[in-house]
Amino acid sequence: MSEWTYYHNPRCSKSREALSLLESRGVQPRVVEYLKTPPSAVELRRILQLLGLAARELMRRDEDEYRELGLDAPGLSEDALIQAMLTHPRLIQRPILVGKNQARIGRPPERVLEILA
Repeated sequence: MSEWTYYHNPRCSKSREALSLLESRGVQPRVVEYLKTPPSAVELRRILQLLGLAARELMRRDEDEYRELGLDAPGLSEDALIQAMLTHPRLIQRPILVGKNQARIGRPPERVLEILA
């Protein structure tokens, strides 16, 4: 089993590009298509911790669901925002590489390479 987990959306060009960068360096991560298999609340909290981000910072705020669900309301708790991402995984930024107690969002795609060393 790989020491790396890659949260991937194969329809996203940036996600495909970052995965290609990893594979070109011999990294074969465990690929999780997070739209089909969203992370658990525990996994998502760990990812947030490793990224050093609050839940809202991991959200794709340009998605229709973000506005439709009123997720821009400043009073929403971390728990509420995490639950929204679990229920609507399209809201999660992508791609994300996790491994060796680190994580990176691949925007731009080259950022995933920062944690390989």
